[in-house]
Amino acid sequence: MSTETAETTGRTGPDTTGAGAAGGGESGAESGTGARSRIDELDARIIALVQERRTVAAGVRQARTEAGDGPAGERSGAGEQVGLAREMEILNRYRSELGRPGTQLAMTLLALCRAQS
Repeated sequence: MSTETAETTGRTGPDTTGAGAAGGGESGAESGTGARSRIDELDARIIALVQERRTVAAGVRQARTEAGDGPAGERSGAGEQVGLAREMEILNRYRSELGRPGTQLAMTLLALCRAQS
């Protein structure tokens, strides 16, 4: 969060654009464009991380299947409970860090990682 004042920025309240310190003395249009570029960069990183997570999750599923503890395995039940408990941990962590919308984000992320095509 930026510590700039309304006197130096012409704005009141905290800087919520993410451009704060990086925005410097740019005009409104220039800093808006810079903030949009920064958001685009962040979105690209988030997408790359989700893709990486999907790959790692596929490896976990494969290992569980090979151990006979996955969906195609002989022993379901115990492994299924571990999977559900793990998903609850993830949901709780996202809710704790991001509030109620974090739960929806985690559910979407888990669905993306399950739906490997």
